[in-house]
Amino acid sequence: MANSSAAVSVRKPITHVVFDMDGLLLDTENFYTQVQEIILARYNRTFDWNLKAKMMGMKAIEAARVFVEDTGISDSLSAEQFLLEREEMLRDLFPSSDLMPGASRLIRHLHAKGVPFGLATGSHRRHFELKTHKHGDIFSLMHHVVLGDDPEVKQGKPSPDIFLAAAKRFEGGPVDSSNILVFEDAPSGVLAAKNAGMSVVMVPDPRLDKSFHDAADQVLNSLLDFNPSEWGLPPFEDNRS
Repeated sequence: MANSSAAVSVRKPITHVVFDMDGLLLDTENFYTQVQEIILARYNRTFDWNLKAKMMGMKAIEAARVFVEDTGISDSLSAEQFLLEREEMLRDLFPSSDLMPGASRLIRHLHAKGVPFGLATGSHRRHFELKTHKHGDIFSLMHHVVLGDDPEVKQGKPSPDIFLAAAKRFEGGPVDSSNILVFEDAPSGVLAAKNAGMSVVMVPDPRLDKSFHDAADQVLNSLLDFNPSEWGLPPFEDNRS
């Protein structure tokens, strides 16, 4: 992929890590796609990846407005109505969320090596609890979690609010943004991290147009491909997934 690991040079040692969640640690993006395709089918519309790229990482209401306006159904379905309908369907799907490849390995490695890491996700509390239901052992290792309905997150991604809030909450924080490495899958999340002055490793869905890769410092096919040493972090000691 573009911005391959060989091209990475560490400008300043990374001391802290912040993870996105949906599509990066948890395989939840397909749930959103599935539900939105069902809703649009009633209006003889289709859901494509250009629209998905715009919505990914946004706060729910902001993404909902983009959804109804860009698909031309806003006269028939308001953003608020869309969210209520989507919520009902997603509630049944989220508890079955699986971890993405390499997520458990990387998180456990950073924890074992004493590298502080947190979570910054646009998901609200009720969705976060459903999505992480099966994976409490992994998410309990986070130093802290900043959610989309956190009072300090005034604007969703690509605003830097959520990452700046995450930087403040590490022990001894705020942490200098230049010392933080963010993992993201969404274009808006990559921009939010860069707007916060942080470095970003992007692990995009392969269906995402490659033009969205340009803003990231490194682009990987999977978290399994991440080499901590390239960022001044302790190396993996095994080859397990």
